[in-house]
Amino acid sequence: MTTIEQDPPEKQISTSDRRPRLAVERRGIEYIPDGERHGHPWQLGAMWSGLVMNVLTVVYGTLLVAMGLNWWQALLAIVLGNLTWVIAGVVSLAGPAAGTTTFGVSQLIFGRAGVRPIAFFNWIMMLGYEVLDLVVMVLATGALLDMAGVRVPTSGQVLIVVLLSVLQAVLPLLGHAAITKVLRLLVIPFAAIFLAMAWLVADDIQIADSAPGSLAVFLGGVALAASGSGLGWSSTAADYSRYLPASTGRLRTVAAVTLGGGVPQALLMTLGAAIAIALPDAADPVAGLSTVFPAWLVVIYLVLVIVQMLSLNGVDLYSSGVTLQALGVRVSRWQAVLVDGVLCGIVGAMVVLSGSFYQFVSNFLLFMIVWFAPWAGVFLADFVLRRGRYPRASGALLPSFSKAGVGAQLLGMIAAALCINTTIFVGPVAAALGGADTSVVAGLLVGALTYPVLLRVISAPENQGATL
Repeated sequence: MTTIEQDPPEKQISTSDRRPRLAVERRGIEYIPDGERHGHPWQLGAMWSGLVMNVLTVVYGTLLVAMGLNWWQALLAIVLGNLTWVIAGVVSLAGPAAGTTTFGVSQLIFGRAGVRPIAFFNWIMMLGYEVLDLVVMVLATGALLDMAGVRVPTSGQVLIVVLLSVLQAVLPLLGHAAITKVLRLLVIPFAAIFLAMAWLVADDIQIADSAPGSLAVFLGGVALAASGSGLGWSSTAADYSRYLPASTGRLRTVAAVTLGGGVPQALLMTLGAAIAIALPDAADPVAGLSTVFPAWLVVIYLVLVIVQMLSLNGVDLYSSGVTLQALGVRVSRWQAVLVDGVLCGIVGAMVVLSGSFYQFVSNFLLFMIVWFAPWAGVFLADFVLRRGRYPRASGALLPSFSKAGVGAQLLGMIAAALCINTTIFVGPVAAALGGADTSVVAGLLVGALTYPVLLRVISAPENQGATL
C-alpha cells in the first residue's frame, strides 16, 4: 500500500484568492486544495469548444467520406460519434469530486502499479495527438510560404518542425489557467472563419443519391467519429475539471462538456464531410484549399490553424505530462512537457517526410479504441458503484494492484481487438461480420460489465476503505 499525504499548509492558497493567475502552474497530479478551486461549468464547456474548433475536427469529417460513406451515412456517424461527449462529461465529474487528474483517479480503480500500463497507453495516445497537431502546423506553414513564392526543401521542413516544437511547449509550461483562457478566447475567431468557409463551400456541394457504404464501413465510420470526439477526449476530461469547486453541480458540468464539445465538433465534422465532397482529391487538410476558397481567406485560415494547433497541443502536452507522472516517472510536470515535446518533434518530422497524413490519422484513431474504450467502461462503472464520491483522508491508502480493474481492462481490450477493423489489422470477429467494426461497443460493454463482477468475486477485500 502507498500513503498519499495532503499538501502541507504552507503550500495551500488562501480561500480568499480563488482567481486563476497567468503564471507557471505548480501543480502536477497531486490533489488540488479547496483554496485553489475556481471557475464555473460554462467556462469548462467554452474551453472544450475552443479545443474542438480546429482543422483536425474537419479532417475527421473528410475521412468519413473518404472511407466510402455517402452524405447521410456520414452525418449519422457524426451524430452517433459525438454522443460520446456525454462520457467525457461524466468523467469530468471525477475532477471536482476527487481533486486530481483522470489518471490520478484511475489509480484508485486499477492500483498504483496496475494503472501504469494503461497510463502508458494514454501517454502514447496523447503523443499521437501531439504529432497530428504538429504535422498540421507544418503543412499550414509550408502552404503559407508556398503562397508567398517560397519553396521549402526537406531541410526547411525539418527546421519548421523544430521551431514549432519549441513554440508549442510554452502554453503547457504555463499550465491549466493559461490553457483554458487561451482556448476560450479562440472560440469566436474560429467560429467566424469556419462559418465563412461553410458559406463559400455550400455552392460546390452536390448532394447526390450515391450508393451507401456497407454496414461494415458505416460502423467503422462511427468508431472513427467516436474516437476523434468525446470518447477520445474522456481520458483527459478530469484534468481540466479538477480545478472546479467540489460543490459544482453535476448536471451543469455534464451539460457544459457535452454541449460545449459535442455541438461544435459535430458541426465542424459535417463541414469536413462537405469539403470532402467538394474537394475529393486533397491529400491532406491543407492541399487544394486555394482552389475552393479565395486567397485572402486561405491566408487567414492558415494563420489561425497554426495558432489553434499550438493551443491544442498545449492541452495534449499538459495531459500527457500529468499522465507521465501517473505512470510513475519521477519528473515534474514541466520536465514531462519537455520530454514529450522532443519526442513529438522527432515523430512529427517522420510523418511530414512520409507524406501519408490521412492514413496515419485513420489508423491512429482506430487503434487507440483498443485501450480507451475498455478504460472508459471500467471508469464509468466504478463511478456509478461509488456514486461519484472519492473521499480523501489525511492518510489515504491506495491499492498497489487491483485485480478487478486490471482484469476488466484486459478483457475489454481483448474484446475490442477482436472486433476492430483497420488497414493494418482486422480482428477475427470483425472479419466474421464482413468487416463490421464494433470495437467501441465491445470494449465499452465488456469493460463496464466485467468490472463489478470481478470486483465482487476477486477484489472486494483489497478495495475496502481505499480512498484518494
